[in-house]
Amino acid sequence: MLKLKEYSTKPPEGADKTRLKAETKQYAKRIGALKDQLVAEGKHSLLVIFQGMDASGKDGAVKKVFRYCTHNNISVYSFKKPTEEEMRHDFLWRVHQQTPGKGEVKIFNRSHYEEVLIQRVHGWITEEEVDLRFDSINMFEKTLAYDANTLILKFYLHLSYEQQEV
Repeated sequence: MLKLKEYSTKPPEGADKTRLKAETKQYAKRIGALKDQLVAEGKHSLLVIFQGMDASGKDGAVKKVFRYCTHNNISVYSFKKPTEEEMRHDFLWRVHQQTPGKGEVKIFNRSHYEEVLIQRVHGWITEEEVDLRFDSINMFEKTLAYDANTLILKFYLHLSYEQQEV
């Protein structure tokens, strides 16, 4: 089992902040151009998932990475506590409603993984239910990838509390 506390949250040794900022700007411009091409073609969609603890930089990452994207056909959705209506459905019901259509980019600030992580941490579901939910998530993502031509990119932002303050 993967244990995040075993992984360093510090930048790689020798990382040049100025150079990395310049490279990020160039990549962000390229993402903007590719996003416009995806919209114009209308055959595929993109789902970008940012996961991480509170204050890990998800909002900042979204702003920096997608700052050169025009606002058409791109949106950000943040999953909050499920509503009463959402609780009356399966745990992926609300997620499916937020997935991108062809020619669209959707960014999840937090994600459907929360429906396993939070439930597990609080002991609200059994390990068997955890396994079933992970299986459901895998099938859900395969459906998006193969039936809906959706490219799914997942990023976990792993920052320590000390690094968050920097």
